[in-house]
Amino acid sequence: MRELDVIIAKYQELRVQEIRCILATVVHVEGSSYRRAGARMLVDEYGNITGAISGGCLEGDALRKALYALDRQENKLVTYDTSDEDDAIIGAQLGCNGIIQVLFEPIDYTNRHNPCALLQAAAEQEVSLAISVVFDLNKTQNQLGTCLIANENQAVLGKQIQGNLHKVLLAKSKEVIKGGSSCFGKIEADENTHFVFIQQHQPPVKLILVGAGNDARILAQQADILGWRVTVMDGRPTHAKKERFVGSCQVILAKPEETLQNIQMDERTCFVLMSHNYNYDLSVLKLLLGNRAIPYIGILGPLKKYERMLNELADGGIEVSKEDLKKIHAPVGLEIGAETPAEIGLSILAEIQSVLNHKEPRPLKQKNEPIHDTKTNQFQKITL
Repeated sequence: MRELDVIIAKYQELRVQEIRCILATVVHVEGSSYRRAGARMLVDEYGNITGAISGGCLEGDALRKALYALDRQENKLVTYDTSDEDDAIIGAQLGCNGIIQVLFEPIDYTNRHNPCALLQAAAEQEVSLAISVVFDLNKTQNQLGTCLIANENQAVLGKQIQGNLHKVLLAKSKEVIKGGSSCFGKIEADENTHFVFIQQHQPPVKLILVGAGNDARILAQQADILGWRVTVMDGRPTHAKKERFVGSCQVILAKPEETLQNIQMDERTCFVLMSHNYNYDLSVLKLLLGNRAIPYIGILGPLKKYERMLNELADGGIEVSKEDLKKIHAPVGLEIGAETPAEIGLSILAEIQSVLNHKEPRPLKQKNEPIHDTKTNQFQKITL
């Protein structure tokens, strides 16, 4: 389950029990940090934490700050400088060398547009969204907080925002969704200066496993841990059983020609053909060819199997386009020396992750630049 889903589930539980809570969000990072902007944690009035805003170095002090803001019932922006080795509050010599801005927002259950309610609405959508969090680096000023979610058609849910700020947020949200990356902005509107983190929020990856063998059980479990939505399908009633699979994955008993009937595909829907039945896999592959939305098709098995498939497709008058050849990964997975089903699953998931993020897999030690693109951390001036 995704961290955001865990936070939302906890929020719903606390709301039913009428236990007060506060949401902490990393809204900006300058330099290095274990977690980036968009990391969140939920703290209840008893000090229980769900989620994380760091690797553990900030949570202790953040808990104290959260409870203080919860008691005051006001949004609060806190700055952590992990480059200060003499900082006794968060511990010396963390080695992160970053300045982290964390926004704390007490949750008002009576407000249907409170931050957690907005995050819940975003998580329920099957499309890319932009989540706007407005704050002020001058901590004496009002911290508006998580205020708006919008899709590419500018359908909006959120707080009532007066003046031009609302228009600017909407326009920039559309750019963020189209561009596929979050942004930090400085907005001068209605004689005020606002800082904003506009987060690109994507729906979870949909992983379709064609085949319900024992190796698929392990792969489904690994993908479930990542928070991906897993669907398993197989033509064998002995294998396509829900009780064989843990987590929330959907299990479908289907003939190969029925594969796509229950699948709503988008640009984050990935297929792995692993039925161990050559004809079943080939039949499903024929259905997937030409579908531009699908970014990834993996085929388990040796290269000879894939070559045989291509030959049979050609003999049947089916020409595989260059676009399809690019998205087909056969044999499936990265070369990491995988042998066991769990290791093979790891190699498959890593390859899918790299494809979706448009990254060429390589050791991080080969990078001469920072792990994350620091250029995108700069506040850009946003105007109408």
